[in-house]
Amino acid sequence: MTLPGLENSLPRKLLLVDDDVTYCTVLAQALSRRGFEVSVANNVNDAIQMIAQNLPTHAVIDLKMPGPSGLTLVAYLKERKSDARIVVLTGYSSIATAVEAVKLGATYYLAKPADADEIVAAFDHRPGIAEAAIMTKPMSVDRLEWEHLQKVLTDCGGNISAAARTLNMHRRTLQRKLQKHPAPERGD
Repeated sequence: MTLPGLENSLPRKLLLVDDDVTYCTVLAQALSRRGFEVSVANNVNDAIQMIAQNLPTHAVIDLKMPGPSGLTLVAYLKERKSDARIVVLTGYSSIATAVEAVKLGATYYLAKPADADEIVAAFDHRPGIAEAAIMTKPMSVDRLEWEHLQKVLTDCGGNISAAARTLNMHRRTLQRKLQKHPAPERGD
């Protein structure tokens, strides 16, 4: 229990995990200016070692990195600190991975590029907003295909070959489709 008024004086230890070194450097500086003690790791294995040495209160985790997925790290951190505030960042956003990240304990899920203010706001996100906008227009075929491919890939643990077999598709065809991002949905 903390004394009233001291909640904000407790150290906010943030672990930033992303394989993009330049992005980490810029984001770490911006988050430090916002009152966080920032530690940086560029892969899941280094992050796990850092968590063992200094348990963070907050984390910003990239979804797709060489080696294990950022989702692995979300689950690992939540096992060790159930009240950790975790924001998952990705340049490969899909409904399937967003749902999986939240199921594993992420506080919020943001598509890159996300700035420091968006990340700080995401830490304070509370689930279940009744006023959330409801999409009235169906998704485009390209978007539906992208979401389905991402879900199957997630179900196959990120294994492209297994996902291609599941989809009855050649592996290279799947890789090409995954590299193409569908046009953003228009709000008209």
